[in-house]
This record gives sequence, structure tokens and C-alpha cells, in this order.
Amino acid sequence: MLAKIQSGAVAGVDGLAVEVEVDIALGLPVFTTVGLPDGSVRESKDRVKAAIRNCGYEFPQRRITVNLAPADIKKGGAGFDLPMALGILAATGTLESNKLGRYWVLGELSLDGGVRSVRGVLPITLAARDLGMQGILVPEANKMEAAVVDGIDVIAIDTLHQAVEFFADKQECLPFHIDPATSFARARHYDVDFNEVKGQEHVKRALEIAASGGHNILLKGPPGSGKTMLARRLPTILPDLSFAEALETSKIYSIIGLLPEDMPLIATRPFRSPHHTISDAGLIGGGQIPRPGEVSLAHNGVLFLDELPEFKKHVLEVLRQPLEDGTVTIARANLSLKFPARVVLAVAMNPCPCGFYGDSRKECVCNPAQIHNYTSRVSGPLLDRIDLHLEVAALPFKEMSAERQGESSADIKARVDATREVQRKRYERHDRQGLVFCNGQMGPKDIRKYCVLDAPSTRLLEKSVEQLGLSARGYHRILKIARTIADMDRSESLQLGHVAEAIQYRRMA
Repeated sequence: MLAKIQSGAVAGVDGLAVEVEVDIALGLPVFTTVGLPDGSVRESKDRVKAAIRNCGYEFPQRRITVNLAPADIKKGGAGFDLPMALGILAATGTLESNKLGRYWVLGELSLDGGVRSVRGVLPITLAARDLGMQGILVPEANKMEAAVVDGIDVIAIDTLHQAVEFFADKQECLPFHIDPATSFARARHYDVDFNEVKGQEHVKRALEIAASGGHNILLKGPPGSGKTMLARRLPTILPDLSFAEALETSKIYSIIGLLPEDMPLIATRPFRSPHHTISDAGLIGGGQIPRPGEVSLAHNGVLFLDELPEFKKHVLEVLRQPLEDGTVTIARANLSLKFPARVVLAVAMNPCPCGFYGDSRKECVCNPAQIHNYTSRVSGPLLDRIDLHLEVAALPFKEMSAERQGESSADIKARVDATREVQRKRYERHDRQGLVFCNGQMGPKDIRKYCVLDAPSTRLLEKSVEQLGLSARGYHRILKIARTIADMDRSESLQLGHVAEAIQYRRMA
């Protein structure tokens, strides 16, 4: 007796089809699962057995073999509980249905036959839709994220009994629908705003440049100068997520299990701020079955590393490749997975261990050796990949106590949106592959094409490169920043002032 149930799993950030084959044969009562299952999948036999019995069905006292095909990809999670149980009931003849091949099935079973939520429902539903399936059965708790996907029937299931009744055509379960666009628009809200930040106008200018061109930024200054407060407001001036970007980001959150039950899509730019004790696997991803890390959770948003020198040096070094490529590649013996990691990196650090080196109001107690050891914890190659370097001075009392509010995020964002529109039209016209969306993503070929300097700008930049000892990467970063500043001024060509302002943001590099 053989039955086949269609299900799905996650590989990287994409869903893939998994066929759950159940064979029941004569022999001693043994329940065997094959097809590279991990521990949670192997444990499912006890959950499935209890759920079938507690729902009033007979569990066969025979040799049961469950195969998860394809067998060369490791399977993880408890989402195969429900398809296994349905497969056993179908193989014994308890469940007869011609709909089993048209629906994918996902769900973890509790011992009483209830269906619990699972991770990765969104990418799996997308894969089922793309493969032409009629529908997908998902736990009630996951119905919102599954219903985001158009073109497939989403059937929300509470119990194993309800799933059996649906396939046997004894209970009608209407597909669950939502309007993704309405939910997406309603969720676009930030709890912070730039009008709460007093003073620091030069830092706000630099953050506007970073948002306008997708540039990385470093904030360096004494404790309490507002570095973290300013960085936390950076997502509020970035352009709104497009629906495609929101779907891409939401897939990552679905895999990790961080997608809120009442919010089917991540509608705002992610802001991730991991603690400095994080491991390299926690930052870029990893594990026996690789999972996304913090840099991927910040995809299409901001990754903020506060107290940068406190991070372990080898942890920071793994950021080099993702910052350049916008992806994280995790290789294992039998597979290689890619996770998206296109982020705006914002980092903050003190100038010395005590934090007051260069502060006009409080004396630094660190000696030169301590300062050198502290700053050398961050490698030159990593700093070279950060476009804008800013000194954030302590705020004077008059500015702190002023009642006048600063410029709002909405006003700054309006200018950022206009600048991004200039870049979108430029790269849409010339970049047919769609690989460049903003100035921060330009490659050497794009820089040669769009960052042509006049004679005075060339002389100024040549002198600055010699005096500051900038690398070729630093030289290109200056040109990218200058291009963004020119776009903010609606200038087709790079002027001397644009280059001069860009150079000052590399003086600390």
C-alpha cells in the first residue's frame, strides 16, 4: 500500500517541492523515515502516531516507511507531520481522495491532532504557485502570509480531522483571501522621526546622502552625542519598500519565524542592530541546515553595528564579501546556498576606550597605546568599504534645550525620493540587467560612465588621494558620493563643490 502527499521545504530563501511517499507493508511494527531527515523530522513519528489515534483513526501496526523526495537534500522542521499523517491514512484506505495530488500540505501536529504553525510558509507557497498547484493546506496561524501569494487557493487547517474531511469532500473549506496591497499600505509606519533629533545638522546631511545613494556610513564620537539615535532614524528617510522588495524581505523573516502573525508582509525598511557578542554564523548565517543571519534579515534595510570595536574581529571580517556583492554565500560539502544581503551598513564607535578623545568638555584618560589598540580592532579593509565617515560631536546645551523641532523624516524623505527617482531613470535607461538601483551599487564601468570629472575636480581629487593615502576603492567611493551629491543638486555633471564635499567624508578613513 503506497500513498503520495505533496509538500514543500525551504532551500536558502526559496521553496522546493518535497514528495512525501508512505509505504505500509507486512512486518514488525516499525516507523522509518528516510530522505535525509534531521532530528525534528525523525521525531515526527511519535507526534503522528499520537495525533492519528487521538483523532479517532486507527494507526496501522505494520512496517511503515516514509520517504522524503528528493532524497539528496536535507529536510528540517516539523512541517512534514501533517503530510505524513495524511499519507498513512491514505495508504491504509481510511482517506480516499482525488485531490491529494493537487494540493501541497504543511503543518506540525500536536498530540491531540491540532495543527501548529511552521516556518517558511511564504516561500513554500510561492513555489507551489509557480509549479502550478491548485492550492496549499497551511496551519491557521500561517494563513495570512500564505494568502499574500496570488494565484493559489490557501486552505487554513486547525486539526488533522479537518484536513481529512476536506480531502474526503465531507467538509467545505473556502480559500482564505486578503488584499496584500491594503495590508501593505496600512503597515507603513515608523515609531521614530528625525524631528526628535536636535542639532547635528552636518550628520543629518550625511545621513541624507547615505539614504539618497545607498551608501554605508560610520559615526564616530563620544558617548551621548546621538550616534545611535541618528542611526535608528535612517530607515525613516529611505524610499518606501516596493511590493517586490517587501515580498523578498518577508520570505527571509518567514524562514526564521519572525514574521508577525497579523502582518503578512514586512512593509517598512528593516533595521537590525545585533549585540556585539554575536557570532559570525549569527551575523551572516549558517548552521547544519544553513539559515539567514542578521545581515540577511536587514536585506533592503539598515544593518546597524553599535560599538563597532567591541565586535570580535573575525566576525566583522565576514562582512567584507556581503558588502561588496549584496549576497551571502554559504558552502557546505553537499550544497551551496545564497542569501540576499543588500543593506545600508551604519556603524557607530567611540574614538577611544573611555570615549572622550578629542572632546572639548571632558578629558580623555586613555594613553596613545590604548587608543591605537582600540581603533585597530576594526580592520582597514572593512573601514575602506564604508563610504561616509562622520565625526559626531557632543551637543551644546543651547541646542539640547532648544524648543524648536528639527526637520521631519517626511521632509527629508521627499528629497531622498526625488534623488532616487533621478537615479532610477538613469540606470533603467542604461542598465538592462537591472543590477544597479542606486549610486552605491555602481561598478567600475558605471563609475567611468557617470562620474566624469572636469580638470579642477581632477586636480583636487588627485591631491586628496595623495595626502589621505586613499586606496583605489576609496577613490571610487568618493566618486560615488560625489555622484549622489550632484543628483541631489539635480546636476548632470560633477562639479568641484560636489567632489570637495565627498572628499571631506573620507578624511577619517
